[in-house]
Amino acid sequence: MSSTRICYLEIPADDVAQSARFYSRVFGWDIRERGDGAVAFDDAGKVSGTWVTDRPPMREVGLLIYIMVDDAAKAVAAVTEAGGTIVRPLGADAPEITARFADPAGNILGIYQEPVE
Repeated sequence: MSSTRICYLEIPADDVAQSARFYSRVFGWDIRERGDGAVAFDDAGKVSGTWVTDRPPMREVGLLIYIMVDDAAKAVAAVTEAGGTIVRPLGADAPEITARFADPAGNILGIYQEPVE
C-alpha cells in the first residue's frame, strides 16, 4: 500500500442542511450535492464525506476525530457562533493546542492546531 490515509467521513446528523451550514461556516468546508442528491462536503481537497440520518450522533468520545485549523482560538469562537458547544476547552490538553466541541447534532469532534516553533 503506497498511499493510505483517511479520505471519507459519514457524520450523523439530525438536520443535514443545518450540519452542512455549521461545518461550512466554522471550517470552510465546500458543500456540494452528489449525483444521488445527497449533501456532501470536501475539506481542503483531502477529506470528503456526507451526513447520514440513519445513525445516532456520536455523543460520547470513543474514536475521536480532530480537525486541523490554523488558529484554534478562532475555531473555538466560530463553533459557538455557529451553534456548536465547546465540551473540552482550549488548553485542557496542554501543551497540545486542542479543544473538543459538539456539533448541532451532538457529535463530539476535536480541534487541533499545530504548535508554532
